Amino acid sequence: MSDLIRPPSAAPASRPSAVADVVFSLDGVGVAYGGTPAVADVTIEIAQGEITAIIGPSGCGKSSLLRCLNRMNDLVVGATVSGSIRYHGVDLYGPDVDPVEVRRRVGMVFQKPNPFPKSIRANVEFGPRIMGRKDDLPAVTEAALRRAALWDEVKDKLDDSAFALSGGQQQRLCIARSLAVEPDVLLMDEPCSALDPIATARIEDLMHELRQDVSIVIVTHNMQQAARVSDRTAFITTDVDEESDRRCGRLVEFDVTEQLFTRPRDDRTEAYITGRFG
Repeated sequence: MSDLIRPPSAAPASRPSAVADVVFSLDGVGVAYGGTPAVADVTIEIAQGEITAIIGPSGCGKSSLLRCLNRMNDLVVGATVSGSIRYHGVDLYGPDVDPVEVRRRVGMVFQKPNPFPKSIRANVEFGPRIMGRKDDLPAVTEAALRRAALWDEVKDKLDDSAFALSGGQQQRLCIARSLAVEPDVLLMDEPCSALDPIATARIEDLMHELRQDVSIVIVTHNMQQAARVSDRTAFITTDVDEESDRRCGRLVEFDVTEQLFTRPRDDRTEAYITGRFG
């Protein structure tokens, strides 16, 4: 395990007083694909133990920004990340930082449930086994499924295929799979967009429970969801270059969620949350 991404005992002294403990500090962050910017100049601090939502119109680079936080963009051919991202004060893109360890500490749940074509048990055990853990796997599996509010529904069918579960159950299984390796942060990329309202409510309740142990960053197209679940919200909009017609996402406003939704500082934020554009 790389010492360079082990959280220090004290939070960075430069953090603003508005954020108690900083897990991610982004300074001028941008993402480009093949040299074409998708999102640029994002500067925010993401607090530990909170749910942070990222909202904005389609194509503004929300998911691209999210994938910077666990170096998933490293896996995209032609993708480049600019600016600075510090995780507990450590340069996340430093030359000695192991991206695999980053992804263990910073788990991710995708828009569409993506269980492996294995049993429920094997899905949850996958991460710990990859890490070389062989002892107490039944206890690890039970703990992760309990944290994902799924244990009571699957405890008698752990050897059944994960594909036999409903969509909402599959998404909670994916969350359990991430939790099994004890991450520090959970990234969620529109985790409820493919789910019905009942399953969505279960996931939202689960997020509130998990935030006591895991910091959560969620990208959502659903502003009502952002208002319900998050502590802070970042609003990103799309700038269009009139000459080239190229679009690039830019941060407009980042604030406590209640403040952003009820008393936004920028007219563009108010226009978006009231449905006048986007």
